[in-house]
Amino acid sequence: MTAVATPQQTKGPQQPSPVAGLKELVTRNMRTSGIYIAFVAIVALFAVLTGGLSLSPRNVTSLVLQYSYILILAIGMVIVIVAGHIDLSVGSVVALTGAIAAILVIQDGRPWWVGAVAALAVGLAIGAWQGFWVAYVGVPAFIVTLAGMLLFRGLTLIVLDNISLSPFGQPYTNVAGGFLNGLLGGNGFDAFTLIIAAIAVVGYAYSQLRARQGRIRYQQTVEAMPLFVVKILAVAAVVMWFAWQLAHERGLPIVLIILAVLIIAYSVVTTRTVFGRHVYAIGGNLAAAQLSGVKVKRVNFWIFVNMGFLAALAGVVFSSRSNGAQPAAGQMFELDAIAACFIGGASVSGGIGRVGGAMVGGLIMAVMSNGMSLMGVNQSWQSVVKGLVLLLAVAYDIYNKRRASAGR
Repeated sequence: MTAVATPQQTKGPQQPSPVAGLKELVTRNMRTSGIYIAFVAIVALFAVLTGGLSLSPRNVTSLVLQYSYILILAIGMVIVIVAGHIDLSVGSVVALTGAIAAILVIQDGRPWWVGAVAALAVGLAIGAWQGFWVAYVGVPAFIVTLAGMLLFRGLTLIVLDNISLSPFGQPYTNVAGGFLNGLLGGNGFDAFTLIIAAIAVVGYAYSQLRARQGRIRYQQTVEAMPLFVVKILAVAAVVMWFAWQLAHERGLPIVLIILAVLIIAYSVVTTRTVFGRHVYAIGGNLAAAQLSGVKVKRVNFWIFVNMGFLAALAGVVFSSRSNGAQPAAGQMFELDAIAACFIGGASVSGGIGRVGGAMVGGLIMAVMSNGMSLMGVNQSWQSVVKGLVLLLAVAYDIYNKRRASAGR
């Protein structure tokens, strides 16, 4: 008997109804969807608890400046975690690279960019050092980076001779504290910030439309067009509101431009390059990746080189923000970066995680810390709350895996 094609088989990908599309949008990849919902809920909660103070232009600007270096670290950390590793040394690398910059700029009187370039070069060397031990010697990343945490902290104390160095002065401090303001406006309002935000929204909408068309072309399920439009409008509204707040304060922070470039670049690297696919392959199934011809050692080496570079960049940003270098700089930064990745949907066993998710996870930590500080909550209780949030995020990841295994 000859099989007869059903209408569903002949018409290609079907556009679900709005109700079915909403269900699909919520249930498909719930971990990623849930983190955005949680972020909006946390922002709304602290807006209410602080009487709107957390959403003021000044506080929104301070939030960007205070937590930018953690977000930079989270970009590199999520790649490390996706590959099935961990890096405990990034806080010490932040301290050491900031100390190198301080010695050159403050003590030796070198130009600001010499200090920044030297710090980045040291970060790359540190990444190569740790990548060698992990990739080619085979020492677990936990041990290598734990040793690195102690080693680079000790080197920081040696370089600074156990004293703090300050101030850097401008233009070094402009890296983390400078603004593009008054280019297209004045009197407390900067139109340039809004124009940049509008361009970013248009770019985001175009990329999402292209991605949707690609999924349709490969006969994959997509959300209904009304829901797709609502999603784009929601993102546009949040971005433009954020830009409006910045425009009414001091304009567009330079560090936000740096962060935006990094997010775009690493989102492309992790999702649309061979290197990114190999990282996910290694973290998802190491044996299968090796059998598929992935050069595991080389990929692991460059993962840590990249982490060293981003840790050094975070060191430059942090030292610029604090206008100096301190022996104790970077304490607990590695835990904040790791927490941002796990809260943002990265899996404890590797193979799962996105740069965008890590950014949202970092922002959740930032909003919670900032909101509790505005409320006058003691630092001890802030640590308790953040620890519980991290524990629940990892527990949710494990729950999802068990449910997926049971459904097979």
